[in-house]
Amino acid sequence: MAANYWESTQRRFWQFSKDELAQMRDELEKSDQALVQMFSLPRRTHLNIYFNQQIGRLSKRLNVKQQAVATAQLYIKRFYCKVEIRRTNPYLVLTTALYLACKMEECPQHIRMFVAEARSLWPDLLHLEVSRVGECEFFLISEMNSQLIVHQPYRTLTSLQSDFYLTPDEINLALSVINDHYMTDLPLLYPPHIIALTAILLALVLRPNPVPGGNAANLAAAAATLTQVQQTRPGASGSGQNTPGGTEKDKQQEVRVGKVQRFAAFLAESNVDIEGMIDCTQELISFYECQEQYNDKLSREQINRFVKARGLDKH
Repeated sequence: MAANYWESTQRRFWQFSKDELAQMRDELEKSDQALVQMFSLPRRTHLNIYFNQQIGRLSKRLNVKQQAVATAQLYIKRFYCKVEIRRTNPYLVLTTALYLACKMEECPQHIRMFVAEARSLWPDLLHLEVSRVGECEFFLISEMNSQLIVHQPYRTLTSLQSDFYLTPDEINLALSVINDHYMTDLPLLYPPHIIALTAILLALVLRPNPVPGGNAANLAAAAATLTQVQQTRPGASGSGQNTPGGTEKDKQQEVRVGKVQRFAAFLAESNVDIEGMIDCTQELISFYECQEQYNDKLSREQINRFVKARGLDKH
């Protein structure tokens, strides 16, 4: 494994700008225009949500740890940067990506278990044999140029949680944000430490109302906090004092504001990419707004339509 992210293939080959990512996807669609016009797909965010749900169902049946699930989700994103989705059976790709991720994250399970559970989950969409998973695994590895090591935000969160005195609830909320970011393009756009720091900030800001999707105002406040940090660099001391509150609620608010100030001071004194964190926050705001409009039935029907129409469920 690369000693750190900065020397990794993830940084050198699988981190893109938004323009680069859009261009890759446009070229893929142009190469298969007839297919694209014939079969409409859900908007990309809804597609990601659907894939996340399906891989979550399979992983629960197999008791796969979250880090392997996250790695599988990134494999799927990388693969579909190279291959037009309508040319594949996504259910086979999901199954294979999770199988491969489990091996890479050192929690392997027998291939027959994956085949059995996938058949049970999607009986009308996947007539699966062990050999098909093996073939698809080779396909995935080839398209990813055998660059399979993935650096995750979880490690940064673990290393920093004591520095910012995160409570168990705040840690769980940060983990939830990290898990959610795999349903966006952010893993292909930013380093894992930027994602982790953004998740910590959102956990601190969202703490009183721990449902990100219902808290757009607080998400916007997080972006405003980052903008303020950016404007005060260098020289932010973060040592501001709060007037002691009289009630328990006041004291809790004082502690929370103190944590945010401590975190802001850390960012102001560091070389962290604040613009990147602002963009991550905005992307997550957009994601949670889009998530509220997600229609599972429609997304499933659009995907299953091209799978069946092209006979991809038969082989």
